[in-house]
Amino acid sequence: MQIRRINTNEAKLFFNCLKNIDRETKFMMLEPDERHFDEKKMQEILGDKDDYFIAAFNDGEIIGFLSAQRGKYKRTRHSAYIVIGIRQGFQKQGIGSKFFDKLEEWAKENYLKRLELTVEVTNSIAINLYKRQGFVIEGTKKNTMFVDGVFVDEYMMAKVY
Repeated sequence: MQIRRINTNEAKLFFNCLKNIDRETKFMMLEPDERHFDEKKMQEILGDKDDYFIAAFNDGEIIGFLSAQRGKYKRTRHSAYIVIGIRQGFQKQGIGSKFFDKLEEWAKENYLKRLELTVEVTNSIAINLYKRQGFVIEGTKKNTMFVDGVFVDEYMMAKVY
């Protein structure tokens, strides 16, 4: 397994990973049928030099990713919004921790002061990972997701340097 930045020419591989994760978990934002491939747009997103997209590659496919999208305005450039997803069969193998190690390096190199994310309150595996990485719960967003006919709350979590 290799963890590295995703190249723009790997847009389809990245999309396939997202679709697989959407099918395997209820904890991501999109339902499996809501994600549509637009290669040009995906390449544009992956090519944004302000942002950070890394993936775990295994046997020619992407089995997990972490993205950090940096604030676009002067007042928010010091922060980044984090999204992470790992295929079900590859969870609890240390991939998430390795992603956060690489994220930490990137954040320091780019003088970031704040990393933030949201996570469903029932996603205890992810919450524990984030806490181990130094993230703290800053608040609760009520009824932010509607999953299987039920409203679900999310925690807002952040790591401040």
